[in-house]
Amino acid sequence: MAVTLKDVAERAGVSKSAVSRTFTEGASVSAEMRRKVLAAAKELGYRPSLIASSLTTKRTKLIGLVANNFQNPIFLEVFNQFTARLQDRDYRPLLVNLTHETDPRRSVDMLNRYSVDGVIVATSTLPVSFAAAFHAAGIPVVHAFGKFDAEEKVNVVGIDNARSGAMAAETLHARGYRTVAVLAGPATATSTQDRVAGFRARGTALGLEIAEVRYAENYAYAAGLEAVQPLLDRDDIEAIFCGDDLICIGAMDASRQRGIAIPEQLGFLGHNDMTMAAWDGYALTTVRQPTREIILSAVELIIAAVGDPDRIAESRLFPCTIVERNSLRPLPAPSSEPAQPEMATG
Repeated sequence: MAVTLKDVAERAGVSKSAVSRTFTEGASVSAEMRRKVLAAAKELGYRPSLIASSLTTKRTKLIGLVANNFQNPIFLEVFNQFTARLQDRDYRPLLVNLTHETDPRRSVDMLNRYSVDGVIVATSTLPVSFAAAFHAAGIPVVHAFGKFDAEEKVNVVGIDNARSGAMAAETLHARGYRTVAVLAGPATATSTQDRVAGFRARGTALGLEIAEVRYAENYAYAAGLEAVQPLLDRDDIEAIFCGDDLICIGAMDASRQRGIAIPEQLGFLGHNDMTMAAWDGYALTTVRQPTREIILSAVELIIAAVGDPDRIAESRLFPCTIVERNSLRPLPAPSSEPAQPEMATG
């Protein structure tokens, strides 16, 4: 038989309401009462019911975790970290797949039925309107990996995608590439648009010839395998910046199927630094998105928003870095010529 609140009350010699208050966050209970109740609960192996507690506190401790690209293995990494961090804070994730959803109102209605305390939109491919719809419905929300929009009062945690695109252009230029291409993610994704814009602007300023920009249907291996084909038909492209590691891995395999040596004949630069990027078969040089830091910050923000729904929304952007592997030419060796002494004048 399961141990009940009544059993704990009898063992501790207190009322059932005293036990209930002890296990209700923020409820008033004396230190001595708390000590007796917790000791009795430990002896009996009692665990308070989350459902019963939610009826008292009006809080379910459920956080909706919303995404729409379950084809990409990086989301397994993302969900693993999100669920672990939420559980560490005594919250429970409710995973929601919006792969085929286009109407944010239906998503709001669905999550309202579960009485979630808050929502984390964990994708860059859903428009800002999805996070904004939760905010408008009075549900605390954080858009992780999202795009900041000054018009929408929504918490956003992610990266400056235009800057990461510029970093990609600088990385290719530093290795001596001059004619390059972009194999981006879905054209409708704000992350794609910003990465391409950042790459174009910085690449043009550095003198790169951007031969072509192509868009994959989604952030998936098969999409990269297919979308890269026209680029491989050309003989002038020296390197390709891919807007996502999985797209890049598909493109690399397509290149090898044609007998193209990487990086001797064609260089590849990815984005995200997913686990597969480090596999020996790919050794992909990539723009690392600080996923762990973004997730920790998103969890911190959603819990703060649940505790204070009126708090001012924040935008937190984290810097990216380049992870060096073997899919690009090495950087040129620094000059070994000794510096010439200055001549005295006057």
